[in-house]
Amino acid sequence: MTEKELHIAMTSGRLSKAQVDILVDQMLHFPELALQLLNEVLLEDKEGTFNASWTFDNLMRKKLEYLLPFFGTFVDSLSRLKTESCIRPLAHVCEMVCVAYFKKKDPAFVKNITDEQLEQMMTCCFDWLISPMNMAPKVFSMTSLYYLGMKFSWVHPELKQVLLDTYPTGTTGYQNRAKKTLDKLAKLGV
Repeated sequence: MTEKELHIAMTSGRLSKAQVDILVDQMLHFPELALQLLNEVLLEDKEGTFNASWTFDNLMRKKLEYLLPFFGTFVDSLSRLKTESCIRPLAHVCEMVCVAYFKKKDPAFVKNITDEQLEQMMTCCFDWLISPMNMAPKVFSMTSLYYLGMKFSWVHPELKQVLLDTYPTGTTGYQNRAKKTLDKLAKLGV
Protein backbone atom coordinates (compact mmCIF):
# COMPACT_ATOMS: atom_id res chain seq x y z
CA MET A 1 0.00 0.00 0.00
CA THR A 2 1.23 3.49 -0.85
CA GLU A 3 0.46 6.86 0.73
CA LYS A 4 -1.64 7.69 -2.32
CA GLU A 5 -3.64 4.45 -2.02
CA LEU A 6 -4.18 5.17 1.67
CA HIS A 7 -5.41 8.69 0.92
CA ILE A 8 -7.82 7.38 -1.73
CA ALA A 9 -9.16 4.78 0.71
CA MET A 10 -9.73 7.45 3.35
CA THR A 11 -11.49 9.87 1.01
CA SER A 12 -13.62 7.58 -1.16
CA GLY A 13 -16.77 7.57 0.94
CA ARG A 14 -17.75 6.19 4.30
CA LEU A 15 -15.98 2.98 5.27
CA SER A 16 -17.77 0.00 6.76
CA LYS A 17 -16.34 -1.90 9.73
CA ALA A 18 -15.34 -4.70 7.35
CA GLN A 19 -13.50 -2.22 5.10
CA VAL A 20 -11.69 -0.74 8.10
CA ASP A 21 -10.64 -4.24 9.19
CA ILE A 22 -9.26 -4.96 5.71
CA LEU A 23 -7.34 -1.66 5.66
CA VAL A 24 -5.91 -2.30 9.12
CA ASP A 25 -4.80 -5.79 8.11
CA GLN A 26 -3.05 -4.29 5.07
CA MET A 27 -1.44 -1.54 7.13
CA LEU A 28 0.03 -4.06 9.55
CA HIS A 29 2.54 -4.75 6.79
CA PHE A 30 3.31 -1.05 6.25
CA PRO A 31 4.07 0.52 9.66
CA GLU A 32 5.57 3.52 7.89
CA LEU A 33 2.04 4.50 6.81
CA ALA A 34 0.85 5.03 10.38
CA LEU A 35 2.11 8.64 10.36
CA GLN A 36 0.35 9.26 7.04
CA LEU A 37 -2.82 7.88 8.61
CA LEU A 38 -2.48 10.36 11.49
CA ASN A 39 -2.10 13.13 8.91
CA GLU A 40 -5.34 11.90 7.31
CA VAL A 41 -7.00 12.17 10.75
CA LEU A 42 -5.93 15.81 10.97
CA LEU A 43 -7.35 16.49 7.51
CA GLU A 44 -10.61 14.79 8.47
CA ASP A 45 -10.89 16.85 11.61
CA LYS A 46 -11.26 19.92 9.41
CA GLU A 47 -13.90 18.18 7.28
CA GLY A 48 -15.87 16.51 10.06
CA THR A 49 -15.43 12.96 8.74
CA PHE A 50 -13.96 10.01 10.58
CA ASN A 51 -12.70 7.22 8.29
CA ALA A 52 -9.05 7.83 9.17
CA SER A 53 -9.63 8.32 12.89
CA TRP A 54 -11.61 5.09 13.08
CA THR A 55 -8.94 3.26 11.07
CA PHE A 56 -6.16 4.80 13.20
CA ASP A 57 -7.84 3.64 16.42
CA ASN A 58 -8.23 0.12 15.07
CA LEU A 59 -4.64 0.00 13.84
CA MET A 60 -3.38 1.15 17.25
CA ARG A 61 -5.45 -1.56 18.96
CA LYS A 62 -3.41 -4.12 17.02
CA LYS A 63 0.01 -2.42 16.86
CA LEU A 64 0.24 0.42 19.37
CA GLU A 65 4.03 0.41 19.01
CA TYR A 66 3.59 1.81 15.48
CA LEU A 67 2.83 5.11 17.23
CA LEU A 68 6.23 5.41 18.94
CA PRO A 69 8.32 6.73 16.00
CA PHE A 70 6.05 9.78 15.73
CA PHE A 71 4.68 10.00 19.26
CA GLY A 72 5.75 13.64 19.54
CA THR A 73 3.74 14.51 16.44
CA PHE A 74 0.79 12.58 17.86
CA VAL A 75 0.73 14.48 21.15
CA ASP A 76 1.32 17.80 19.39
CA SER A 77 -1.75 17.15 17.24
CA LEU A 78 -4.12 16.34 20.13
CA SER A 79 -4.73 19.96 21.13
CA ARG A 80 -5.60 20.90 17.54
CA LEU A 81 -8.49 18.45 17.24
CA LYS A 82 -11.94 20.03 17.10
CA THR A 83 -14.48 17.38 16.12
CA GLU A 84 -15.67 14.62 18.42
CA SER A 85 -15.48 12.17 15.50
CA CYS A 86 -11.71 12.53 15.63
CA ILE A 87 -11.25 13.25 19.34
CA ARG A 88 -12.97 10.04 20.48
CA PRO A 89 -10.62 7.59 18.69
CA LEU A 90 -7.53 9.57 19.62
CA ALA A 91 -8.66 9.80 23.25
CA HIS A 92 -8.91 6.01 23.12
CA VAL A 93 -5.36 5.83 21.78
CA CYS A 94 -4.26 8.02 24.71
CA GLU A 95 -5.89 5.56 27.08
CA MET A 96 -4.10 2.63 25.39
CA VAL A 97 -0.79 4.50 25.67
CA CYS A 98 -1.34 5.12 29.38
CA VAL A 99 -2.18 1.46 29.98
CA ALA A 100 0.97 0.40 28.09
CA TYR A 101 3.13 2.92 29.95
CA PHE A 102 1.76 2.72 33.49
CA LYS A 103 -0.09 -0.57 33.91
CA LYS A 104 1.89 -2.88 31.63
CA LYS A 105 5.12 -0.89 32.06
CA ASP A 106 6.00 -1.76 28.47
CA PRO A 107 9.71 -0.86 28.15
CA ALA A 108 9.28 0.48 24.62
CA PHE A 109 6.77 3.05 25.87
CA VAL A 110 8.52 3.87 29.15
CA LYS A 111 11.82 4.39 27.32
CA ASN A 112 10.50 6.43 24.37
CA ILE A 113 7.88 8.72 25.89
CA THR A 114 9.04 11.83 27.72
CA ASP A 115 7.46 13.48 30.73
CA GLU A 116 6.77 16.54 28.56
CA GLN A 117 4.81 14.40 26.11
CA LEU A 118 2.83 12.85 28.98
CA GLU A 119 2.08 16.36 30.25
CA GLN A 120 0.81 17.41 26.80
CA MET A 121 -1.45 14.38 26.72
CA MET A 122 -2.60 15.11 30.26
CA THR A 123 -3.58 18.68 29.36
CA CYS A 124 -5.70 17.45 26.44
CA CYS A 125 -7.33 14.77 28.58
CA PHE A 126 -8.33 17.35 31.19
CA ASP A 127 -9.66 19.61 28.42
CA TRP A 128 -11.74 16.77 26.99
CA LEU A 129 -12.98 15.74 30.41
CA ILE A 130 -14.34 19.19 31.27
CA SER A 131 -15.59 20.13 27.80
CA PRO A 132 -19.21 19.77 26.71
CA MET A 133 -18.84 16.68 24.54
CA ASN A 134 -20.19 13.15 24.49
CA MET A 135 -19.25 10.53 27.04
CA ALA A 136 -16.67 8.39 25.21
CA PRO A 137 -13.78 10.91 25.10
CA LYS A 138 -14.49 11.78 28.74
CA VAL A 139 -14.40 8.13 29.80
CA PHE A 140 -11.12 7.51 27.97
CA SER A 141 -9.73 10.71 29.50
CA MET A 142 -10.69 9.60 33.02
CA THR A 143 -8.70 6.41 32.64
CA SER A 144 -5.74 8.21 31.10
CA LEU A 145 -5.71 10.79 33.87
CA TYR A 146 -5.96 8.12 36.54
CA TYR A 147 -2.77 6.53 35.18
CA LEU A 148 -1.04 9.86 34.55
CA GLY A 149 -1.63 10.67 38.21
CA MET A 150 0.77 7.85 39.05
CA LYS A 151 3.59 10.07 37.74
CA PHE A 152 2.22 13.56 38.39
CA SER A 153 0.97 13.74 41.97
CA TRP A 154 -1.26 16.79 41.50
CA VAL A 155 -3.43 15.03 38.89
CA HIS A 156 -5.35 12.70 41.22
CA PRO A 157 -6.78 15.44 43.49
CA GLU A 158 -7.76 17.51 40.43
CA LEU A 159 -9.33 14.49 38.72
CA LYS A 160 -11.26 13.65 41.88
CA GLN A 161 -12.64 17.18 42.12
CA VAL A 162 -13.69 17.27 38.47
CA LEU A 163 -15.44 13.92 38.83
CA LEU A 164 -17.23 14.98 42.01
CA ASP A 165 -18.35 18.22 40.35
CA THR A 166 -19.59 16.57 37.14
CA TYR A 167 -20.98 13.31 38.51
CA PRO A 168 -24.53 14.56 39.22
CA THR A 169 -25.07 15.82 35.67
CA GLY A 170 -23.32 12.98 33.84
CA THR A 171 -24.98 10.24 31.83
CA THR A 172 -25.39 6.81 33.40
CA GLY A 173 -22.26 5.58 31.60
CA TYR A 174 -20.29 8.61 32.73
CA GLN A 175 -21.45 8.12 36.31
CA ASN A 176 -20.47 4.44 36.24
CA ARG A 177 -16.93 5.17 35.05
CA ALA A 178 -16.62 8.15 37.37
CA LYS A 179 -17.63 5.99 40.34
CA LYS A 180 -15.10 3.31 39.41
CA THR A 181 -12.41 5.95 39.04
CA LEU A 182 -13.34 7.60 42.33
CA ASP A 183 -13.23 4.20 44.04
CA LYS A 184 -9.73 3.59 42.64
CA LEU A 185 -8.63 7.03 43.82
CA ALA A 186 -10.05 6.34 47.29
CA LYS A 187 -8.00 3.13 47.47
CA LEU A 188 -4.93 5.27 46.82
CA GLY A 189 -5.93 7.59 49.66
CA VAL A 190 -6.99 10.49 47.45
